[in-house]
Amino acid sequence: MDTAVQQKTTEPAGAQSVDRALGLLSAIARAGGNAVSINTLVDQSGLSRPTVRRMLLALIRAGLVEQDEDSRTYALGPESYVIGLMANRRFDLLDLAIDSLIALSRDSEDTSFLSIRRGSHSICLHREDGPFPIRTHALQAGQRHPLGVGAGAMAILAALPDREVEDVITDSAKVLASDYPGYSPDILREQVEDTRRRGWSVNPGLYLPNSWAVGIAVMAPGGEPIGALSVAALDTRMQPDRQLMIAELLKREKRSIEKKLSRKLDFTSPSTA
Repeated sequence: MDTAVQQKTTEPAGAQSVDRALGLLSAIARAGGNAVSINTLVDQSGLSRPTVRRMLLALIRAGLVEQDEDSRTYALGPESYVIGLMANRRFDLLDLAIDSLIALSRDSEDTSFLSIRRGSHSICLHREDGPFPIRTHALQAGQRHPLGVGAGAMAILAALPDREVEDVITDSAKVLASDYPGYSPDILREQVEDTRRRGWSVNPGLYLPNSWAVGIAVMAPGGEPIGALSVAALDTRMQPDRQLMIAELLKREKRSIEKKLSRKLDFTSPSTA
């Protein structure tokens, strides 16, 4: 039996219901503030109309969704706004990191990136080009790759606990085989060990042969990786001595961002007095 099918069939009913409800919430959020009809949600989710209606009622009770009484359409509710506001205050990583990205690109003269984790994937939040006239185009803002594909994504993967690393590699095996010929589960495991040993990652042109990169994970105060900084350049500009130089720059900016994040969380946390 296919692993994905087996996991789905053995998944507890309660967890499946939560996944479905959150999927509907995400579908409503992607409408960009516009109300969404139940027919649209049925089409997008592939669920039956009674199931969609049942999930929506649960989200309405939680305040995450509200229904317009006249049009009968659905939009994000007030509790979604509160959650989004709190998340933005706590984890607006780009706002905290933009000065560091500018500094990285200025001091390295190459292109720097900020990435975040989304499940088994890494998403590039921002690309900051440096003054060097020839640039790598391996990664653009908004692009998503499996964790481990690219220096930033590998830095995040290597910072996860061993069990999570194996879960991610298992989840990504099929897409690696079809879309990323330079990668395999064994290569990811080897790179995880190398990254942990060095303290920073290197992508030796596994995605694009002439594009190399160095990356480092950015950690939340609780110790979990919330993103990564990376610098990419042509392979001719990524000799071992220059990798070390860029790694030092990344360490410097990692410390700066983590200090800002810690101060921000301390400031926004409710008083325990």
